[in-house]
Amino acid sequence: MAANKATKKTAKKAPTAKAGVKKSAKKTTKRSPAKDKKSNAYDASKIQVLEGLDAVRKRPGMYIGGTGSQGLHHLVWEMVDNSVDEAAAGYGTQIDVILHKDGSIEVTDNGRGIPIGKKSDGRTALEVVFTELHAGGKFGSGAYSSSGGLHGVGASVVNALSSKLVTEVTRDGHVWRLVFLDRVPGNYTPTGKFKPSSKLAKVKKAPRNATGTSVRFWPDLEIFDPEAKIEYQEIRDHVARVCFLVPGLNVKLHDKRVSGMKPESFVAAGGLGDYVDFLTVGESVTDILTIHDKSEFSEKVPVDNKMKMVTRECTVDVALRWVKGYETKVVSFVNTIPTSEGGTHVAGFDRALSWAVNKLLIAEAKKLKKLAKAGNDRATPSDIQEGLVAAVKVTFAEPQFKGQTKQELGTPPVQNIVYNAVKAGMENWIDGGGKKSQVNAFREKVTQAILSRVAAKQQLDARRKAATLSSMGMPDKLADCRVHGTDSELLIVEGNSAAGPAKQGRDSETMAVLPLRGKVVNAGKATLKQVIENAEAQALITSIGGGSGKAFDLASARYGRIIILCDADVDGSHIRCLLLTLIYHHLRPLLENGCVYAAQPPLFAAKKGSNQLYAYSDEEREALSKKHKIDHTKWKRFKGLGEMNVEELAETTLNPETRILKRMSMEDGKEAANAAKLFETLMGSDVADRRDYIVSNSSLIDQDSLDI
Repeated sequence: MAANKATKKTAKKAPTAKAGVKKSAKKTTKRSPAKDKKSNAYDASKIQVLEGLDAVRKRPGMYIGGTGSQGLHHLVWEMVDNSVDEAAAGYGTQIDVILHKDGSIEVTDNGRGIPIGKKSDGRTALEVVFTELHAGGKFGSGAYSSSGGLHGVGASVVNALSSKLVTEVTRDGHVWRLVFLDRVPGNYTPTGKFKPSSKLAKVKKAPRNATGTSVRFWPDLEIFDPEAKIEYQEIRDHVARVCFLVPGLNVKLHDKRVSGMKPESFVAAGGLGDYVDFLTVGESVTDILTIHDKSEFSEKVPVDNKMKMVTRECTVDVALRWVKGYETKVVSFVNTIPTSEGGTHVAGFDRALSWAVNKLLIAEAKKLKKLAKAGNDRATPSDIQEGLVAAVKVTFAEPQFKGQTKQELGTPPVQNIVYNAVKAGMENWIDGGGKKSQVNAFREKVTQAILSRVAAKQQLDARRKAATLSSMGMPDKLADCRVHGTDSELLIVEGNSAAGPAKQGRDSETMAVLPLRGKVVNAGKATLKQVIENAEAQALITSIGGGSGKAFDLASARYGRIIILCDADVDGSHIRCLLLTLIYHHLRPLLENGCVYAAQPPLFAAKKGSNQLYAYSDEEREALSKKHKIDHTKWKRFKGLGEMNVEELAETTLNPETRILKRMSMEDGKEAANAAKLFETLMGSDVADRRDYIVSNSSLIDQDSLDI
C-alpha cells in the first residue's frame, strides 16, 4: 500500500512541474563546481593500504600471471616447486600430488617439514609462511643455497587465492595441523566447528625421525574464470620434467577425479642429457653434447639494510643435439624452475652458438662463398637452431626474475657466464672433441638452412613485386569464393577437365576451386627454394594465404577446409600424396588442426529406375548389383572426375549432405611423405635409385636372374 500511495503522489506532481519551470528547476539537484572539485580531489584519503593477503586478491595477475587455467596451474607449481626445492637441497626423495574429486589439490613431500616453532609475535613459523608475503627460508643464506621459490610469496599466494587450505607438518615425533578458512588460521573442533586460532592441532604421533609437509588447498572459484580448470596432462608434464632436474627424485601423481585411474610414478633418469633424449623427435644429426661448468660473479645485495658486494657461485649445465627437421625445442631452467620466457642465461647460450657456428663451423664453407659478397654468408639464430633440441640450466643463489611468475631470468652477469661455458664447449666439440662425421653433418645442415633462407627471401621479394601487378596477387587459375573464413572451402582438383564441372557444381558463395596443371613438387626431398619455385606449390600456398613453414599463421588462412579432389587411380593417388607431403612439411598447422580432407569419389555409377546408385569399391558394386538386380554391364566406370557431369560431381563430392570426405591427420601426412618418396623412386628419372630399390626388395627372386 505504501508503494502505491507514493506512486500516486508522484503522478499528481507531474502537472505542477510542467506549469512552473522555475519550480522544477529548484527541485533538480545540481552539484556545484566546488563540490565536484572536492569529490575528485587527490588527497591522503585516496591512498589505500592493502593489509596481509589483500594485495594478492586485488591483483592476482601480478602473482600468478592471470585468473585463467594458467594461473590455476601456477598455484600447483608453487606447492610442487617448494617440495622440489627440498629434494634439490638433499632433504627429500618423494613427492605425492593428488587431484581430488572436490576440486582440491594435495601436495605431500618427505622433506624437513615447515618449521612449527613460534616467532616473536607468538605465531608459529608455519602460520607466518602461509599468511605473510615475503616470508620464507629462501632469503640470503637462509635454509637453501639455491632454490626455485625466492620471493617468499608462494605459499601465502596459494592461501590468499584459496577458500580453504589445510597443511600438516610431520616433525618432532608428531603430525601438526593448521587449517586456513578464508585465510583465517584455526582448526576444527571435535564437533566439526571451525575455531580461529594460531595454535597448531596435534593430530597423531609419528616416528621421531619422520619429517615432511602436506598441503591441500581449494582454489577460490570466485577469483578464477569460470572456464579455468586443472589439466592432468599439464601437471603430468611438469612433474615429469622436474624429475630430470633432480636425480633421485620420485614423484607420484594420482588423478582421483577420474574413476579407476591408477597413479603414475615418475623417477629421475638423471641429468639434462636424458631430458634432451626424452624431448628428441626424429632422426638425430649429432649425439648429445653435454656442457658442465662453474664460475663466480659478484653483485650488490642488501645486507643488514646496506648494499654490499657478495660473490655468487653459478653452475652451468647444458645438453644439446641437432635432429633432421626444422622445429626448435629449447627449454631453460633456473635452479629447478622452468623459465618459459628465457632470460639472461638463454641469451648467453644463443650468443655462444652464433659465435661458434660463424667463427669456427662455416667460416670456410665453399657453398657460402657466393653469398659472401652480399654479406649473406652468416648464420642467423634461426638457421643455427633448426632442429635443435636443448636444455639450459643455471644454479645459483638468489636469482633475479622479471616478475613474480619467474618466467624470465634477469640476473645480468649470468649471460657472460653461460656464454663462456657454451663457447668453450662448442669450440672443443667442433675442433676435435666431437665425431668428425657429425660435425660435418651439422655444418651441412646449417649451410643448407642459410642457402634456403636466402633463396626463400629472394623468391619472396620476387613474389611481392609480382603481387603488386594484380589487385589481390591470387593465381589467375583460382576460381575464388565470395566469402572467406572457417566455413569456406578450397577444392583442389586435377586439371581443367575436373575444374570445369567443379566450378559449375560448387556453391560459389563458400567454395573456391584451384586446378593443378602438372604434379606438385615432392616437398619431402626438395629444398625450400625448389618448393617456392614450383608453380603448383606456389599457387596453393598463395591461395591459402597463411604463409608457409614456421611463419604459417592458421588464423590468416582464407579457407577453413582444404579438400583434395583427385581421381581414383595411380596418378590421382600420387598427386594426393604429393599434396599431403607439401602440407605436412610447409603448412603443418592445417593438418594438426584437422583442416585437410580428401574427397572419396565413387568408382561406379548405375541407374535403377529414377534413382542414381554409386559404388565406391568393387565389393560395394557387387552388393548393390545383387540387391537391385543390376547387370554388371549397366555400371559405368569413372576413370576420373573429369568424366562426371556437373550433377554427378556435385552429388558425390561437392554437396555437404551427400559427399564423403576423409579427414587427413598428421599420421596420414607422414604416410603420404613416405609414399611420395616411393613414387619418386619407382616412377622418377633416377634409374640408379630404382635399381637399388628393386635389388634390395627382391629377396624372393633369384639375384642371378636379375638383369642389372
